[in-house]
Amino acid sequence: MKARILLLIAFLSLISCKREQKKSSSDATSISNSVQYHEQNGILQFKSGNFTYNFKQNQVPFKKVILLNASMAGYISEIGVEDKVIGVSSPEYIYSEKIQALLKQGKIQNVGSDQKYDVEKILSLKPDAIFTNHIASFDNTYQLLKNNGIQVIFLDEYMEQKPLEKAAYIKLFGKLFGKEKEANDKYTEVEKNYNDLKQLALKAKDKPKVLANEMYGDVWYLPGGKTSVANFISDANADYILQNNTDEKAITMSFEEVFAKSPDVKYWINAGNHPSKKEMLSMNPFYAKLDVYNNGKIYVITGKERLQANDFFESGIVRADLVLKDYIKIFHPELLPDYQLTYLKELQ
Repeated sequence: MKARILLLIAFLSLISCKREQKKSSSDATSISNSVQYHEQNGILQFKSGNFTYNFKQNQVPFKKVILLNASMAGYISEIGVEDKVIGVSSPEYIYSEKIQALLKQGKIQNVGSDQKYDVEKILSLKPDAIFTNHIASFDNTYQLLKNNGIQVIFLDEYMEQKPLEKAAYIKLFGKLFGKEKEANDKYTEVEKNYNDLKQLALKAKDKPKVLANEMYGDVWYLPGGKTSVANFISDANADYILQNNTDEKAITMSFEEVFAKSPDVKYWINAGNHPSKKEMLSMNPFYAKLDVYNNGKIYVITGKERLQANDFFESGIVRADLVLKDYIKIFHPELLPDYQLTYLKELQ
């Protein structure tokens, strides 16, 4: 049940590019409207949402960090600095094989879960910094850590709704870990691939209608029309059932409301983590009334899943190009005849 709840949270946060030009050391590098950084007079300053951070030359690159969110591991792995991680929370949700190996070797410590962090262990590890999403209910814990000299960095990448801006956070990680060239090269690769794939998708002869996500209880949580999921669908040259919606958050609907919008739907994507259509139906018999359930194609996000860990929410955050490639393969298989899905899988 916990895994399903976390999946819902991840979807709600997920459903949710600026080309970088060369800048002088005094100019800011903009990741998105929420995150920018610049270096001047030996000080690296970056802004993340409502928080501003300043680091002297002797404070970066970081050598010891703690991750409190599995999605952060995606950026860490892409620039190859897993050995700089000394602690993680909820390790069962981390997909990275290298981080899991370091956990088994005792080189990375388990510092608790999203329910309760082991503050004493965190303090004993003396990290250079802790990376986490900002959760207001943990403000007292954050303040305790700060009072003990721990730098807590809030990065709310899950709120970014443009896939390439979410991927661009890798540039900030590169700056903080002394891997700026590697990070910029990776982002440039992802950006080029993504834009090339968008152009490829435009060659498709049709634009199929698409449904996304699933019901939890009596409510269907649909990505708003300006969320990252909706952007992926649009960039893959398909029509999302809420494409005219302007929300950057999840939209709640009843089954009847979704049913009314779904007669022509051919593809149902991000339909949870169900192992089979039969199991899916056992969870919600109403699905049998949908034409897409009976005659269309349904895809779940379990293409790279290991126990409770799902790489869709880890490396998939950085590799927006591969996520888009999956959607194009689903909607327009003739455009990518030799490609095998990476993160998604057809439900049988």
